[in-house]
Amino acid sequence: MARTVASLPAGTRITDYISLGVLTKTFPLDKVLAVVAAAGKTNQRQRDLPAHVVMYYVIALTLYMQVSYREVLRCLLEGVKWLLGPEWEVKVAGKSAISQARTRLGWEPLKQLHDQVVAPIAMPKTKGAWYRHSRAVR
Repeated sequence: MARTVASLPAGTRITDYISLGVLTKTFPLDKVLAVVAAAGKTNQRQRDLPAHVVMYYVIALTLYMQVSYREVLRCLLEGVKWLLGPEWEVKVAGKSAISQARTRLGWEPLKQLHDQVVAPIAMPKTKGAWYRHSRAVR
């Protein structure tokens, strides 16, 4: 039996979907959920934009600085839909909902996640990363 060829929707790039995988590999969901819980920012009710999704969204905003906020959210949610399957419904929130979600989250969980995950990757053998015994920062 012949299968149909899988293709991306018109106007999208595979990198739009891959970036979600890179985000979840770099910032694992369990760490994101733990940071959100530690900051006391877990949702009391079911929302269109839960706190952990907003965390990934804010991180994704740094990858797509020239793109509108709603388009970044659409790409992020389309990536989730692509991972979970076509039966998952994508509902892109409006500008005010995005703003309210970011305000609810605040900056504290993002700083905590950064402090837990981000670290220098230069090893003592990395050429050009050290000056005498100090790490060179550009």
